[in-house]
Amino acid sequence: MIKRLTIIGVGLIGGSLARILKQKGYCHEVVGCGRDVAHLKKAQELGVIDRFTQSVVEAVSGADMVVVAVPLGAMESCFSAMVGHLAADAVITDVGSAKGAVIAAARRTFGQLPAGFVPGHPIAGTEKSGVDASFAELYQGRRVILTPLAESAPEAVAKTRAMWEQAGAHVDEMAAAEHDETLAATSHLPQLLAYSLVNTLINRDESEAIFHSAGSGFRDTTRLAASDPVMWRDIALANKTAILAAIDDYSKTVAQLRETIQKGDGTMLERSFNRARDARIKFMNDIKN
Repeated sequence: MIKRLTIIGVGLIGGSLARILKQKGYCHEVVGCGRDVAHLKKAQELGVIDRFTQSVVEAVSGADMVVVAVPLGAMESCFSAMVGHLAADAVITDVGSAKGAVIAAARRTFGQLPAGFVPGHPIAGTEKSGVDASFAELYQGRRVILTPLAESAPEAVAKTRAMWEQAGAHVDEMAAAEHDETLAATSHLPQLLAYSLVNTLINRDESEAIFHSAGSGFRDTTRLAASDPVMWRDIALANKTAILAAIDDYSKTVAQLRETIQKGDGTMLERSFNRARDARIKFMNDIKN
């Protein structure tokens, strides 16, 4: 059980976590914290949080679980504000998509990392943002990755794991560097490609006609381009090294595709497409099982 859950950044991710834990009766009180009073009032009206404050110091005071769900660029300021104000038994976790950057920000701020610090990342979300978009089922059957450090107390890791499992998630652990390389290829690259595809078409003179004629394939491929630009700006910069490597790999594949089409090599095209189709089918079947 969580006595007092503090969510710093009550949007889709933090709001959905609060909803499911309240629904299950897994926490006695949920405190929301953020900069936008109207947004926090809305979260309270929706029943996502019990009370709110704009002060990080006030928000973390007495909390036994603190979830930092702000953009990566705001992590360090949040950590800085809570220094010296955390309860002795407080567990601090986050939902950031680039663990190396979060851990570095925590080290700069805390110096000696608290034993209760357990970096984490739920592999869940939609292209929508804000507390209005939050829903209790977001984490059902989804994956959450924890990247505990040598300083992370086993009981803090266990409590963080239990929280996410209560939300319906499958919890794995891995090293932060492995997480960042994996997510650069499977999450960050697709997001950036969606933005790039839309920008490519916007730059064409006949862009309005193109968008007007677009079918479901275009809508499915570019769905991610409706995501929060601030969040993804921070992710792109925070995980720069791994993302650039993923872009380079993708660029090589596209260059090979262009060369194959230019040569008119239908056999090679079909072989490449079959390989991709089979891998996609296997991936989807593995998820279902």
